[in-house]
Amino acid sequence: MPAILIADSGSTKCEWCLLVNGKKKTVLTPAMSPYFVTGDEMIQILSKQLLPKIKNTSIDQLHFYGTGLGNPANIDIMKKVFKTLFPKTKTSINTDLLGIARASCGHEKGIACILGTGSNACYYNGKKIVSISPGLGYVLGDEGSGAYLGKKVIQYYLYKTFDEDLMSRFQKRFGETHASILENIYKKPLANRYMASFAIFLAENRGHFMIENIIEDGLNDFFFTHLYKFKESWTQPIHFVGSVGFGFRDVLKELCNSYELELGKVLKTPMPGLVAFHKQ
Repeated sequence: MPAILIADSGSTKCEWCLLVNGKKKTVLTPAMSPYFVTGDEMIQILSKQLLPKIKNTSIDQLHFYGTGLGNPANIDIMKKVFKTLFPKTKTSINTDLLGIARASCGHEKGIACILGTGSNACYYNGKKIVSISPGLGYVLGDEGSGAYLGKKVIQYYLYKTFDEDLMSRFQKRFGETHASILENIYKKPLANRYMASFAIFLAENRGHFMIENIIEDGLNDFFFTHLYKFKESWTQPIHFVGSVGFGFRDVLKELCNSYELELGKVLKTPMPGLVAFHKQ
């Protein structure tokens, strides 16, 4: 079996998995997204944090899945990075959405959804992505994502919609002020990650009716905005990959039941599925 290196890069971190003779080795690095770091910065990061941990291994295949790779210019940046670091390796560069589809659907038809810091969905015919729901990013879209749910938590706190108990829990948990929250969102970079960090408040306070309403409403927005747009949603299993989908999988199951949709796999990360896919 050839030595295979698989990478799954989200907007916060990149997980690398090296497969050699049936054995796996995992390495974590910062996210490798051309939207956040330059090609030269990627080369520096990977030279220090990845290459030393996989040295003495001749990589035959590199399969990279990441955000922002629907843009041809970003693909060119990644090609240059990998040609520098792995000049003799056969390399494929793909969108994170294709990674999600391959990880969850394998070689079968299905709807594949990302529910992590951001959100997106596509219909996969077992070989390729046939149709995609438009991804508008965290300002205009990302329904059901960590950023979307976290924004709702912030709104409920700043508008004082939470009851006294939840207001107190929020203050103890985060220690943020009105001014500091607005500064982080409007004046500092990576506001989507910052907003997504507040979604943990929902997971930690399950059972309170306000918390359950935010979760259900946010995920329902994803169903209505994205899944309703695919006619295949009514005939194919719907798979979810990402920390938010995995954390609130009970709500996803309830929504699928109420809409008479078939819930497929709910995975925390795509890597186990990608390993199985590329082993074949």
